[in-house]
Amino acid sequence: MKTEVLKVNPIEPEPEVIAQAAKVIREGGLVAFPTETVYGLGANALDEKAVARIFAAKERPTDDPIIVHLSSPSELPTVAAEVPSIALKLAELFWPGPLTLILPKAKSVPDLVTAGLPTVGVRVPAHPVALTLIKSSGCPIAAPSANLFGRPSPTLPEHVVEDLYGRIELILDAGPTPIGVESTVLDITRPTPTILRPGGLPKETLEEVLGRVEVKTRPV
Repeated sequence: MKTEVLKVNPIEPEPEVIAQAAKVIREGGLVAFPTETVYGLGANALDEKAVARIFAAKERPTDDPIIVHLSSPSELPTVAAEVPSIALKLAELFWPGPLTLILPKAKSVPDLVTAGLPTVGVRVPAHPVALTLIKSSGCPIAAPSANLFGRPSPTLPEHVVEDLYGRIELILDAGPTPIGVESTVLDITRPTPTILRPGGLPKETLEEVLGRVEVKTRPV
C-alpha cells in the first residue's frame, strides 16, 4: 500500500485536505492525524472492519481498548449508553483537552473498540486538525497512538512515517504535537473516580473538581 503524506496547517486546516482525509475515514480507511497530545491513528469507530485494520497496522493485541474521539461533548450519546452529570461537568471544564473519560458504552460501538469491556474511553481533542477531521468525517473516530505497538508514541509526523508508512492510507502532517504526552484516562464508572493512565491533565487539577481521585497501580 502506498501511504500519502499531506501537509496541513495546524491552526487553519485547509478544507480540501481535510475533505480528502474524511473521505478515507468514511470509506473504511486509516488516517494518522495530530492531536494536542500525540499523533493518532484514526478509523470510523462504528465500523468494525475499519477498527480491525487499526490493530493490524499497529500489530496491537486486541485485548487493548482504543479511545474514541469526538468533535463535541454533544456527540457523547452516540458512543455512551449513559452520560452522568459529572461527565458533563468534566467535559465542560476540560474538553477539548487531554482528558479521556471512561463511560458505559453504547451498543453502536463495536466490542473490538473496547476489547469486549462494557465501557468506552472517550475524549474531545484540542487540535484544529483533529476536530475538523472528526466533524467532516461525520462519525466518531477510534484512534490509538499512530505507532507500532510497543514503540514510543509519535509526536512528529516523521515518527508516524517511520512506523506506519505502507500500512495506512494517509498521514496528515501538521508538524509537532503541542503537549507530547498522552491524555489522562479517568474512569468515572467506579465509586471513586480513578486514573487508569496518568497524562496531560494532572491528578491535582481533577481533584479540585472531584475531591478524592484514586490512581490505579499496575500489577508488578
